[in-house]
Amino acid sequence: MDEATDQADAVEHATALAREIAPDLGAILFTHYPDADTLDTLRPGSAELGAVTAANRAAAAELAAAGVQVFVQVADKASFRRWMHSRVDSPEARLAWRDRDRLLSGDAALKTLGVDPALARPSAAPRRGSGSAADRLVRAFAEDSADFDDQALELIEAGRDGVLEVATRKLRERFGDEAAEDFAATLLALAEGAEMGPAGWAELVALPVALPPGAPPDAVSLGASLIASGVLAEALELRFLPEWRTPQALAALPPTALRRVLVDLLAGREPADLPPATPARLSEDSFGVLLALQIDWEIPLWEEILVNGLPEEPAEDAEDDADGADGGTPEEQERLTLFDRWRSAVFETGSGCVPLALVHASEVEAEIAAFLEEAGEHSAGIEEIREFVAMARREAGEDEVVCRLQGAGDGLEIALYTREGRFLDSITLSAEQLPASPEEMPRLIAAFIPVVDGPPG
Repeated sequence: MDEATDQADAVEHATALAREIAPDLGAILFTHYPDADTLDTLRPGSAELGAVTAANRAAAAELAAAGVQVFVQVADKASFRRWMHSRVDSPEARLAWRDRDRLLSGDAALKTLGVDPALARPSAAPRRGSGSAADRLVRAFAEDSADFDDQALELIEAGRDGVLEVATRKLRERFGDEAAEDFAATLLALAEGAEMGPAGWAELVALPVALPPGAPPDAVSLGASLIASGVLAEALELRFLPEWRTPQALAALPPTALRRVLVDLLAGREPADLPPATPARLSEDSFGVLLALQIDWEIPLWEEILVNGLPEEPAEDAEDDADGADGGTPEEQERLTLFDRWRSAVFETGSGCVPLALVHASEVEAEIAAFLEEAGEHSAGIEEIREFVAMARREAGEDEVVCRLQGAGDGLEIALYTREGRFLDSITLSAEQLPASPEEMPRLIAAFIPVVDGPPG
């Protein structure tokens, strides 16, 4: 079979496959090979360069015409070799390479592949029905219409707060409070994530933290330590803002403002709608929030689809929060273990803060409420510890009493001293006896007695 025939067959196969998978894709990544040597370095034994280039061009044209967002990474031998240096050489590892820093999108991506950008189909405008914008949105929500997301996003991105408020009121009047609350939550979820950014999908996530009395810990160091802990899936990237925000300020943002925050973070700007919190306000509220932009780099790669077909959708019961904390796969469980280990390490540094979980920005209030509810369920345990401390204070007289916490198996030893170093008493509580998890105890106890890192004196 000659080279021309090989190329024609590759183009025919790529076109047919692209047409088949286009309805199931929102974005796709092609690798462009500038020369035959680069192709051989990344994909040894692949087809001839002309066939690969022609097939990519045909597939990209088909997909772009169907409305799929096309990304391109230009293969670079040096970057690829650095990627492979610490990995076992295998076809799977080679296909996993992503050049995150230099992805091309839009017209630049299509031109690199030799595709006319005019072929890309613009997003279809949402269909219009009768009635006002608020009435159409209410009808689409009530009917679970496929047009709802498009209509809602158009209003959110246009800053139409008034229309959204009217729609919420009409939903409450017609269908009750629960429907209105579901509607409001849906709008926030739409606002905090978008098909934009360097990888085609980005969203706002947040780490709520129970803060100790006094000055809050350094926000930059805390965020950096979480990223370095390995809790994130490889395809995710977090970019934390460098200062604390309050949960109340975040929860007060309407969907339109939350969307502006997302756009600001994508542009590398401080969000005008969510300024940093003052230390006094953080101390008053007892909770702070580290806000982050989360970028998902898991763009389906055309070459992977050629080999393995479309990636499987995760099962509904395996879907998790932003940090994978509720997932059941071994990888998700490993990330949960790493998160718990990181949270324990935060305490061991003496910061006194209690990170909760990495969640979507709109879920911060619910995460804090669940934490406080759990703490409230164990209020009897806190009272027992308070009485223990009160007895020690009576024994200490005028001397100040401090507390040292130390792990004891799966429980906790609580040792009390005077500030000068005289030992007063200690108790050891099992995990079942503790009013909260051992990781959360320092914050709870610090509310009524100073906690020290080691025996004083």
